[in-house]
Amino acid sequence: QVQLGESGGGRVQAGGSLRLSCAASGRTLSRYAMGWFRQAPGKEREFVAAMRRSADDSHYADSVKGRFTISRDNAENTVYLQMNNLKPEDTAVYYCATMESWAVWGTKRERDFGSWGQGTQVTVSS
Repeated sequence: QVQLGESGGGRVQAGGSLRLSCAASGRTLSRYAMGWFRQAPGKEREFVAAMRRSADDSHYADSVKGRFTISRDNAENTVYLQMNNLKPEDTAVYYCATMESWAVWGTKRERDFGSWGQGTQVTVSS
């Protein structure tokens, strides 16, 4: 089983940028399509972005499209989430996750993702 660990969170002002990293151990990330989710206080966890194993396709939540970019370095066993033009409503704990092999590409359902990291806090102040 793969173990995931997120890093790179922090506190920034609105309009700022952060890059989150998700490092894997136990198994190579190249086996998995990967996703990022987030959970704001008092809200359900929601989909942010996902990328295929080969990095030739990705998709995003409408709320982050054009501002966030998912990428991966399979050689480094790491997935990234570059977040630009951050807004206070982006404040949340961000999680990376592996997509289940049986899930349909394009899914945004939490249940279609298997292994999860512990999350990293992102706080955006106005």
